[in-house]
Amino acid sequence: MMTKIKDFLANKYFKFGSVAFFYILWLIWLRNFWLLPGIIIIYDLYVSRKVNWTFWKKRDGKKKSAVVEWVDAIIFAVIAATLIRMFFIEAYTIPTSSMEKSLLIGDYLFVSKVSYGPKLPNTPISFPFVHHTLPFCKETKSFVEWVKWPYKRLAGLEKIKRNDVVVFNFPEGDTVILQKQDVSYYSEVRRNGRDFVWKSYDIITRPVDKKENYIKRCVGIPGDTIQVKHDQLFVNSKKQETVGKVQYGYFVKTNGTPINPLHFEELNISEADLNSWRSYGRLLLTDEAAEKLRKYNNVVSVVKEENTNPAEMYLEIFPNSNKFLWTQDNFGPIVIPKKGVTIQINPDNLPLYQRAIAVYEKNDLKIKDGVVYINGKVETTYTFKMDYYFMMGDNRHNSADGRYWGFVPEDHIVGKAVFVWLSLDKEKGFPGNIRWNRMFRTIH
Repeated sequence: MMTKIKDFLANKYFKFGSVAFFYILWLIWLRNFWLLPGIIIIYDLYVSRKVNWTFWKKRDGKKKSAVVEWVDAIIFAVIAATLIRMFFIEAYTIPTSSMEKSLLIGDYLFVSKVSYGPKLPNTPISFPFVHHTLPFCKETKSFVEWVKWPYKRLAGLEKIKRNDVVVFNFPEGDTVILQKQDVSYYSEVRRNGRDFVWKSYDIITRPVDKKENYIKRCVGIPGDTIQVKHDQLFVNSKKQETVGKVQYGYFVKTNGTPINPLHFEELNISEADLNSWRSYGRLLLTDEAAEKLRKYNNVVSVVKEENTNPAEMYLEIFPNSNKFLWTQDNFGPIVIPKKGVTIQINPDNLPLYQRAIAVYEKNDLKIKDGVVYINGKVETTYTFKMDYYFMMGDNRHNSADGRYWGFVPEDHIVGKAVFVWLSLDKEKGFPGNIRWNRMFRTIH
């Protein structure tokens, strides 16, 4: 009986039928039947075998050489790792301090793609294991755009919840200044004008899946109302529950005598923050650390930073309109768009939703004589096609987040940060740079 089962499973027609079945299911999910001729390739792989698809080895029945075995192993490893990164889990590192002290520079973490559902890559043909640029290059794209797939996401294990730590594609990363890739193209245009930027730099565009990866805390889900008042975040008029280790900027003044360096180490203050304090008297601290600092004998004052001059900030703060004079410390209220929800639109509130309507949902949006036109028609309402989220960094005074560039569309969501598997302190040498207490810690 077992022999018959093994023979059946090894039958070439059974293998072809099984693979073809799942391939067709995949095409149905994609809603892309232009790839249906791929059935011919599958048939030849398992049945007719007219084409030697594994061209690096011969079909003479002889034992494979060591080189061929290595090639086989490498190709299998690349395909397997690519599928794992695309649909299950991927490794990331924390390059900036926007999430301190919840996540530190030098944290290496795993991001789950299955939590919110893996999404189909917009650019399926690309160099493996890199994001948007080829290795050892600064400008050469790692992908081709003559094959593009629409946004599609498999069902996930859960929905995005408030206070989840989420990895996503940078919403403003569709247009990039090659010489200043860490600066938002749109903020540079607002500061210096489009003509100057285009004359001074090389400008490129990127599809959604090749935009830079950001990591922040999701503080608002679709339909929520977000507001920041005197540094404090409110969600639906309720004070945000304490999650993670939120820190702010504080101006610290002493009586002239230096603070013991051991105290800075106890408070987990980095060398970069100390340089800022030496120059400007400003430290980034959690409220608990600020309270401890106030108790030191030589500390005269510890005052939380707050920007109260919105007239200076509106070109930097979303929605970048003088109709909404907000700062990073006093922001909103703002309602997060929700799929299927219809809102009233007019020239007064349009700056809040203009990018969502025109860029993320690809509508032709114009304002003429005080009237809003969408796809050539006069409109006073708009129904959103996607869900949106609002992201903020836990390092509230050192985070370029939703307060600067607005909402994150659902098609930009990459995955959920689940745990730190390694953490290295760049300010120390090996092995002292290993933060053993952060190894294999879940992310909250």
